[in-house]
Amino acid sequence: MAKLRENRYGKSRVRLVRVKRRGSVNDFSEWSVEVLLRGEFTSCFTSGDNSQILPTDTMKNTVYSVARDSHAKCVEDFAKELTEFLLRRNPQVSEAEVNVSQKAWEHLNLQGREDPTTFVQTSGERQTTSVVRKLNGELRVISGLDNLVIMKTAGSAFTGYIQDPLTTLRESRDRLFGTAVRARWTYSKPQADFSVLRANIRETLLAVFAGHKSESVQHTLYAMAESVLENAEEVADIELRMPNLHCLEVDLSRFGQDNPNEIFVPIDEPHGYIEARISREG
Repeated sequence: MAKLRENRYGKSRVRLVRVKRRGSVNDFSEWSVEVLLRGEFTSCFTSGDNSQILPTDTMKNTVYSVARDSHAKCVEDFAKELTEFLLRRNPQVSEAEVNVSQKAWEHLNLQGREDPTTFVQTSGERQTTSVVRKLNGELRVISGLDNLVIMKTAGSAFTGYIQDPLTTLRESRDRLFGTAVRARWTYSKPQADFSVLRANIRETLLAVFAGHKSESVQHTLYAMAESVLENAEEVADIELRMPNLHCLEVDLSRFGQDNPNEIFVPIDEPHGYIEARISREG
């Protein structure tokens, strides 16, 4: 006898560009939105009864409609508006989750001046948020960033590790350290100045990465997370994923040349993979 244990459904990769016009100055945002609903949808699965199903195409249209009237200045506030709208209109839904990813667009800077209506995509980094709202009003906000690619050329070592008959990696007190950070942090309260906090958290992550005397990726990851918790009381915990994007020193001796730690070949695959979640004690 089969029993449906849990389910959810929704619409993914709803792409949205929003332009806010402030006189002669425009603001430009590009988002990818995902909507996921939980609720009493058993009959759809077991008997083909769709009477409780909101079409995913309607969810797509809802994203655009809510965006038109939205005054949200950040992805967190927009996701909160969208979850509230979906629950208000759909009593059969017990939980609405909205995930938003934002591309990095900035005003074009020409000779020290920002062009008010021209934009440049500065990197592959994305701002992210996941907002979950339950029918009883419980709200959870998890924000983050993805694909923050950073590199340091000093202050990084890796020594003292296990060496068995299959180990070929040489110890180093001076290696390149590159990674593409994915960070996700949970806010202790669903109300906050998300834009300011995001900027401060990002700056903290970068500052610690740059200044930390690293003994391993793990060592620096922990220091970065610890500093975020120390400097942002609104953050309950933070999860960091930091793949080790290797740059291997090239052996130039066969060409009669030395290599004083200056010439490398970047290797995308395979790469080391390190992740951890750090929370406050107690």
